[in-house]
Amino acid sequence: MADQRVRPATEADAADVCRIYNQGIEDRLATLETELRTPDERRHWLAARSVRHPVIVAEHDGRVTGWGSLNVFNARPAYRHVADFSVYVDREWRGKGVGRVLLARLVELGRELGYHKLVLSAFPLNTAGVALYERLGFRTVGIYKEQGLLDGRWVDTIIMERLL
Repeated sequence: MADQRVRPATEADAADVCRIYNQGIEDRLATLETELRTPDERRHWLAARSVRHPVIVAEHDGRVTGWGSLNVFNARPAYRHVADFSVYVDREWRGKGVGRVLLARLVELGRELGYHKLVLSAFPLNTAGVALYERLGFRTVGIYKEQGLLDGRWVDTIIMERLL
């Protein structure tokens, strides 16, 4: 694996975050989102993030290779100690350990920010992602059958969690 530096995302990262997120949308392996984003939209998204919901980027030789975020799981106060997360890796860097570095840092941030649990929803057919989550201590808690309509067909999502 090439050395990756992980750091907080800045406004200057919006275009790279957008590009990598759009790859995830186009590849249909990571999100039920179907509409491509713009750098300006991602800039506003980054600016609206709270301290408890950081965005981080991995970079190699100054080039952003992936990004991750801790997200609101549910706005109800009882869920304030649970975070959902996102990890997206540039196509050219998939399978090279970038996702692992990002997710490991998100777990650390989750602990630092006082979360009790991290949760995720993924496509079961994203076997590399599911294997990564399992290696980092996440366990499957269920499958949402036909959770979303993507390209005219219903898709399932796997639900996983890790207590911190």
